[in-house]
Amino acid sequence: MVEWASGPSLSASAAEHLAVCSRHAAEKFPRGRDGPGTEGGASWDGAWGLWVPHGDPVSSSSSSPASSPCKILKCNSEFWSATSGSHAPASDDTPEFCAALRTYALCTRRTARTCRGDLAYHSAVHGIEDLMDQHNCSRDGPTAQPRPRTPAPPAGDSQERADSPETCHYEKTFHKHAAAPNYTHCGLFGDPHLRTFTDRFQTCKVQGAWPLIDNNYLNVQVTNTPVLPGSAATATSKLTIIFKNFQECVDQKVYQAEMDELPAAFADGSKNGGDKHGANSLKITEKVSGQHVEIQAKYIGTTIVVRQVGRYLTFAIRMPEEVVNAVEDQDGQGLYLCLRGCPLNQQIDFQAFHTGPERPGARRPAADSPAPAAPDTFPYEIAVAKCKEKLPVEDLYYQACVFDLLTTGDVNFTLAAFYALEDVKTLHSDKAKLHLYERTRERARGVAAAPAPPGPRPLLGALALLLLLPRSW
Repeated sequence: MVEWASGPSLSASAAEHLAVCSRHAAEKFPRGRDGPGTEGGASWDGAWGLWVPHGDPVSSSSSSPASSPCKILKCNSEFWSATSGSHAPASDDTPEFCAALRTYALCTRRTARTCRGDLAYHSAVHGIEDLMDQHNCSRDGPTAQPRPRTPAPPAGDSQERADSPETCHYEKTFHKHAAAPNYTHCGLFGDPHLRTFTDRFQTCKVQGAWPLIDNNYLNVQVTNTPVLPGSAATATSKLTIIFKNFQECVDQKVYQAEMDELPAAFADGSKNGGDKHGANSLKITEKVSGQHVEIQAKYIGTTIVVRQVGRYLTFAIRMPEEVVNAVEDQDGQGLYLCLRGCPLNQQIDFQAFHTGPERPGARRPAADSPAPAAPDTFPYEIAVAKCKEKLPVEDLYYQACVFDLLTTGDVNFTLAAFYALEDVKTLHSDKAKLHLYERTRERARGVAAAPAPPGPRPLLGALALLLLLPRSW
């Protein structure tokens, strides 16, 4: 995953705190084999400040994310921000470091009620106590002052400053050495559906925390949680984006969004790349308050769109191929979902989903873990009609819409599919690939498929037949 050396320097005790968290985790939650989708335990990813679960990942919080979202990610981010880079205390034994720890502790106390059972929360609490003891910090005393927000640029300064370094504008630099860059797109939406940088379209389980992007410039992690308690249907409830420190352009910045909280600023309150000369090559723009945010990272030629549709988040990105493939450890890309797709054991095959006796309102549950369906799923005909209103072309976005209505009963998933396709139209460089069909997905899996004109799919026909079967539940 991310190396701390690639971003701002972290104070010794802040790094030690992550090690403490990892040690507590190792004692309480033994680690299984590497990577989500394997058996056992969980591990602390220091670069993310997040718990990455192993096994069939589960939500990091035992409480319903809709009613009591845990804010430990925000606490972690604020502590990291206060103890790293140019803002780090001169020494770990300074009053400023103890003040940062007390601020961190106060933040965890404020979110304690909503974080019961959250692994990251409990590790943070233990780590804070250990560091306070080691550095003789009093539990009582001043807390750290909030970091000053980066002032907004004056009116008319919507672009980079005229004297900003040319290296902070990817396209200008690229054109000096080669033809126009080739852009790629990745998107995640709904229950959840993934379109990779190579235009593979997958429907995945991926419950828990998973990395979408992990390269030399950018990291993106999503957390998917059950739509209803005990439901097999999941959707994206948290999103963390880390923009790494880059030359004279930007400081390291963290963007975090959760259900019912789509901020128009980075975690430190700023809206650009910090104090460097090319800071405006990274900017956040709020398109629709609480619903639509766009992040422009011109120094890497990247555009990110984050939306809240209903209760859940969608993600879309446009990125040059050169940046997509900028990974030091080429063998470590296995969990980079936007590049490699979901692991096979996390993928849901539309066809296999309908070969068993399950009702169309639920996914195929594991043998030892029956998954209840949403109580108010739509009849097939109504699901089709609602999706047709927004998605007249019967492509995989249309099929995803119908699938989501049948598995969740939430009409907002219609809009999630609609906006995901709208983002493709805006961000994808190849207009001939806007619509994907079943044969596209099959070819991506290496299965030969004869070309066929778009029309009603076996998926939808099978769903209709299942609805006519006698109900025995």
